[in-house]
Amino acid sequence: MEKLNELLDGLYLDNHLSIKEMPDLDLYMDQVIQLFESKFASSKRNEEEKILTKTMINNYAKGKLLFPIKNKKYSKDHLILISLIYQLKGALSIKDIKTALEHVNEKITNDNFNVDDLYEIYLYLSEYNREQFREDAHECASEVNRQVSLMENSDSDYLEQLLLAISFVNMSNYYRRAAERIVDEIGKGKETT
Repeated sequence: MEKLNELLDGLYLDNHLSIKEMPDLDLYMDQVIQLFESKFASSKRNEEEKILTKTMINNYAKGKLLFPIKNKKYSKDHLILISLIYQLKGALSIKDIKTALEHVNEKITNDNFNVDDLYEIYLYLSEYNREQFREDAHECASEVNRQVSLMENSDSDYLEQLLLAISFVNMSNYYRRAAERIVDEIGKGKETT
């Protein structure tokens, strides 16, 4: 289990951009990129991976995942949405993210919606989910270990790693598919209004 703890610690699952870390001043694109790169550097799989690029931000704006930018500057609300997009893009398509965030963008633009409250709840739930994930990961690893111990094989370490990776991917697929269904429901709700 020690290796599993090291693996989970190395994922930096608690790495989120807090409201306090977001400046109240509007930022230029390069400043936004620098903020995200510095905050999420430890979460990168390798040095070549980019957290955020100009092309990504431009695509988010062109794809209407973000409400319009004013004077080439990004507000705190934009930073919150970019942070949510960063999290969502690991599992959902850009089309699904647009569908999921469309109503929030409209509320920010038309209703002066305070997206800070939504983001604070997201951060709270992220912490809750992180703790739940750690518990579930340990339970899964225990079951994998139990099942591999029933096999007669000298390569048990490899088999445990393989089966644990497959189990994690399997669970990830379940959650992704459930999230896609929820986004589909959001899209249906939008069509009827």
